[in-house]
Amino acid sequence: MAWIKAALTAALLLTGIAAQAAEPGGSDWASSESGKVRLISATTGIGEKGAGEAGPLRLGLHFKLEPGWKIYWRTPGDAGYPPKLDWTGSANLDNPLPRWPAPHRFVLAGLQNYGYMDEVILPLDATAADASRPVAARLSVDFLACAQICVPQKVDLALDLSPGPAAPSSFAHDIGRFTALVPGDGRRHGLALDSAEALGGGDTAALRLAVSSMEPFTDPDAFVEAEEVAAFGQPRVSLSADRRRAVFEIPVPPGGLLKPLAGAAMTVTVTDGLRAFETSMIPVPGSAAPMAAGDAPGLGGMLLIALLGGLILNLMPCVLPVLSIKVLGVLGHGGGERRHVRASFIASGAGIVVSFLALALLAIGLKQAGAAVGWGIQFQQPGFLAVMVVLLALFAANLWGMFEIPMPAVLFSRGGGAAHHTVLGHFLSGAFATLLATPCSAPFLGTAIGFALARGPVEIALIFTALGLGMAAPYLAVAVWPDAALKLPRPGRWMVTVRKLLGLALAGTGLWLLTVLMVQAGTLAALVTGGAMACAVAVLGLRHRLPAAARPAVTACVVALAGLALAAPFHGSADGESGGETGGAVAWGRFDSQTLARLVSDGKVVFVDVTADWCITCKVNKAAVIERGEVASRLSSPGVVALRADWTRPDEGISRYLASFGRYGIPFNAVYGPSAPDGIALPELLSEAEVLAALDKAR
Repeated sequence: MAWIKAALTAALLLTGIAAQAAEPGGSDWASSESGKVRLISATTGIGEKGAGEAGPLRLGLHFKLEPGWKIYWRTPGDAGYPPKLDWTGSANLDNPLPRWPAPHRFVLAGLQNYGYMDEVILPLDATAADASRPVAARLSVDFLACAQICVPQKVDLALDLSPGPAAPSSFAHDIGRFTALVPGDGRRHGLALDSAEALGGGDTAALRLAVSSMEPFTDPDAFVEAEEVAAFGQPRVSLSADRRRAVFEIPVPPGGLLKPLAGAAMTVTVTDGLRAFETSMIPVPGSAAPMAAGDAPGLGGMLLIALLGGLILNLMPCVLPVLSIKVLGVLGHGGGERRHVRASFIASGAGIVVSFLALALLAIGLKQAGAAVGWGIQFQQPGFLAVMVVLLALFAANLWGMFEIPMPAVLFSRGGGAAHHTVLGHFLSGAFATLLATPCSAPFLGTAIGFALARGPVEIALIFTALGLGMAAPYLAVAVWPDAALKLPRPGRWMVTVRKLLGLALAGTGLWLLTVLMVQAGTLAALVTGGAMACAVAVLGLRHRLPAAARPAVTACVVALAGLALAAPFHGSADGESGGETGGAVAWGRFDSQTLARLVSDGKVVFVDVTADWCITCKVNKAAVIERGEVASRLSSPGVVALRADWTRPDEGISRYLASFGRYGIPFNAVYGPSAPDGIALPELLSEAEVLAALDKAR
């Protein structure tokens, strides 16, 4: 029995020794507290070649790191250094060149570092100068491994390969696996760099990269290498609705710019999960400068700006069509009860605030899904326009006394056309007024919206709540001091005339929306929607002349006509470009970023007008400032070019252009020129003096 025990012990010892010995095609492990390293080959031999013939070799530097430890990529980021390889002492081996698998980003205490964790193999392309002689690979590796602390390390590795058959080693698969992670030109993964733009200068400098993909992006990142030009921070990534296009805004941290970005040669590596590509690039001057972080107010200051923007929104031109709802609500309180006045105005204010919160939730959802987000973009959707036309037609018919119940009078009154509104009616009227106000951008509103949409869900919710409170402030003020409404004349026959006039205002708003729908869904779809609702209003007008037994049929007919009006836009097709670029006192060119960059580089002064058929404030700016007087004369003069960006329908390029200025709504105007290559943003409400001053400054 003793000899059996001794034999088993010897076998176990031999097994342990074999496990520690180097495998064919690999060096011994060099171990430390951070992990272990070895040199490996994809083959056990050099291959059968004649004397003096060179033989290619596939080698790999294999790191296995302990949990929490990392090593660095060829460009380490803000700290660290990459592995340094010294092949001194090697025989029959040309200097192997490492290839670098796509890195990962590590952020610690605000520092950006790029490298690897757990396991990585750096593929090495090597050549045996004479395949008939043995290869002696002697490698000294100097690398930095970091966890909570960083430990510089140096290991010496040795690997010998004999001439003869190049049979695959046990490491061939692993070397091939990490070779596949080395970024290529992108064609294999369907990835491509569409554009590279340099924005701003100094501490506001940034890169904007547009990357397209055949497959939807999942977790894109970008690593820019420009050691002699600048250091770069973590990108801000925005994805298109289908997630097949990513725009990276990559800031330069303060003090990180060594020379101008435009025209400087750089390398970018874009990663997305296991997909990656690498390419050289030379950024061109961009169309806008990003806002410096230090120039923007904090959250507290931005909440005050949002309150003021919401308050001013009540006075903007695009809100005037919905004043009929507000005015009628106020007039209905003349001679009423203090308690009811207070409750109804609080309800109206609550309707506004809740509708802004609903818009905030929608914006958060769209942003999380990677879709383009903007103020008033629902007016780019034909279905939404059709819904608004239907509601406006029915509300106008209600004001004209054609029906009271059950169609939308329940939103405003308790029945019978009485002016005594319900709390629910006031709540819903506030919400409806907010919806119709969203095509409008007011002073301070664009700043607040841009701040919110460039940040997270919490900021979006807080800013939109503040906007709602600002717009609801007049209602809440009356709720605090209800005597202002109680002193109005008591409702009487004069209210009938007022209701008819206000109904005309709503009908006019509906006609305006039909002109917008005509651009988006086609003339036929707009005519069907408008004609169906005109017939519906006519049927309602005849309702009182019909016997009571026929009135249910009238309701069914109106419902059917409303359904036809809602369905028509989904079966239409756009007529083409909006008519906004033709006619008028200024000859407009069509906007695109490449044209803008070319004109600026040619020394032209360029005026950019971002507009839409649904933006009333845009039309006011055009009629009052842009296409009249000295401004129109200057825009038509030699050396000045006017470009119009039509945002009536969704346009991802225009959305990105607005976002480059931190804007997510219109109107928006900017002036470019030799002295202002990054653009001078103008306020939402233009004045002749401001436009002329910007044109002079840009020369």
